[in-house]
Amino acid sequence: MRSSYAPEDVTILLKDITGQIEPLPASERERRIQSGTHYCEMLPLEYKPSEAYMEAYRSAEAHYAAATAEAVGILAEKLYRKKGDSLVLVSLARAGIPIGILLRRYLKKRYGVNIPHYAISIIRGRGIDKNAMHVILEKYAPEQLQFVDGWIGKGAILSQLKEALADYPDVNPELGVLSDPAGLTTLCGTHEDILIPSSCLNAVVTGLISRTFLRPDLIGADDFHGAVYYRELEDDDLSESFLQSIEKKFHFPESEEVDSVLEEENAQAQSAGWDSPVCRNGRAVVKEIAEAYGISDINFIKPGIGEATRVLLRRIPWKIVVNRNSAGADELEHIHRLAEEKGVPYEISRVDLGSYKVCGLIKNLADV
Repeated sequence: MRSSYAPEDVTILLKDITGQIEPLPASERERRIQSGTHYCEMLPLEYKPSEAYMEAYRSAEAHYAAATAEAVGILAEKLYRKKGDSLVLVSLARAGIPIGILLRRYLKKRYGVNIPHYAISIIRGRGIDKNAMHVILEKYAPEQLQFVDGWIGKGAILSQLKEALADYPDVNPELGVLSDPAGLTTLCGTHEDILIPSSCLNAVVTGLISRTFLRPDLIGADDFHGAVYYRELEDDDLSESFLQSIEKKFHFPESEEVDSVLEEENAQAQSAGWDSPVCRNGRAVVKEIAEAYGISDINFIKPGIGEATRVLLRRIPWKIVVNRNSAGADELEHIHRLAEEKGVPYEISRVDLGSYKVCGLIKNLADV
């Protein structure tokens, strides 16, 4: 699969279907999704950001690169302590790819190791790309693999990963992420709902590739899942620029300092009850949102900064609801800007959003 990433940064196990699929505008794609067509059988038109929105992205990159770099460092240290030099990173395309690259660069600078990094597709309701898994497992032992992604919203892909890996009992289904406001894993950089600047944009910060695609007329039984390369966006590509902006903020503490940070983070996680099934975690918040707003399908609820941004970039939003404690937060500026551009209501949530700072609600077209 073509991308704008350097070959040493990532091996992308996807089938290049550039020119074989016509992207659809959000309105038509949303209509088809809600009529029963699976989202993976279509590709969205890439949102072309306004200059005002790009200004918000540049501000986000400047202000939140350090927080993102810190989360990368904490997650990288956790992964390296678990698997050491045997670690093989497997990022979930496409949002996970820049995260995998950053983890790889951190570990190379910190420990002088060249960690293999692959990117493969997993699709909600369709599972993981088994052909890609076969390629990786031909080269590496199952216990070496570590899946990574950008963030956890309400945990749908985490659940899908655990379900898919039932066919690979020796592969650990734990998912490493930078941000987990849902409180579903301790294998994260932070439990805060942080702004990861790459979540603000689509292909131009993810190697110029599309979301992954799976339809039998274009993807055969022996093929990888597919994706498109956006050559027409090459002049606007920010993929390497984004990576370097985070890499510049890497901090490499002494071993004792790492021990202290990880012990404190683990203690906080345990005291907050993130491992407890009775905790008011992301799933409980989503249930309360559904009840308060009369939403019968939780797939219309997308909590967290990353997921709310995606709703505005490639779905038909109903409204954006904001945590009362985060109403004026700078990291929501790009979401507020997008909502204004698209005429989407932006309001304080009727329910306590817990660790989430914002939530995107998708419009049910049956109600229109």
